Amino acid sequence: MIKNYLEQLRIQRWDDHRYYHHSRINQSLHFVSALSFLFAYVWLFIDPVVSALVGWLVSMTSRQAGHFFFEPHTYDHINQATHEYKEEIKVGYNLQRKVVLMAIWALSPRQVAKIWLVVGGGGLLFRTVHLFFIRDVETGLVWMTKILTDPFHDLMLYRGAPLALMRGELMDPGLHLNPEHTLGFIDEPVLEEQHA
Repeated sequence: MIKNYLEQLRIQRWDDHRYYHHSRINQSLHFVSALSFLFAYVWLFIDPVVSALVGWLVSMTSRQAGHFFFEPHTYDHINQATHEYKEEIKVGYNLQRKVVLMAIWALSPRQVAKIWLVVGGGGLLFRTVHLFFIRDVETGLVWMTKILTDPFHDLMLYRGAPLALMRGELMDPGLHLNPEHTLGFIDEPVLEEQHA
């Protein structure tokens, strides 16, 4: 059971990386987002208001800006998939669902940062339970684990992106060749598409 759970987590991570993180700008923004999310995780126990402000104003904004403005929304030649297909199969929040989540955040009262914690937690729990019904319980729980551990994973995965970007590399040229998602811990098997 645990082995299957970890395999599903690995597949969701790989699909997320290969489908939605081609741009070195997006990867660099995810690196910044990961650092600030880790700060927010720690600060949650010290001052939840500061944690919510950092989580939404720095982490989420930088992370989502990368997807909205810097990831190509054209045909994906590496994965031979249209943008529409990738949006349709995404396990988590696709761009349309992200617009709804970000709109709820933007419309919530600014002076009540604790509400932002509720919006973040609510968004996580809503999609997790939603996946229970449209997929299965394991997919929902794996996705929730992926989301909660993404800052740790993204920090390792995208640590080289800012330097690559400074060298003028706008797109990750080795996305389809290098199994970076494993971080070198496991061999690269043939993956089934489960979609992040």
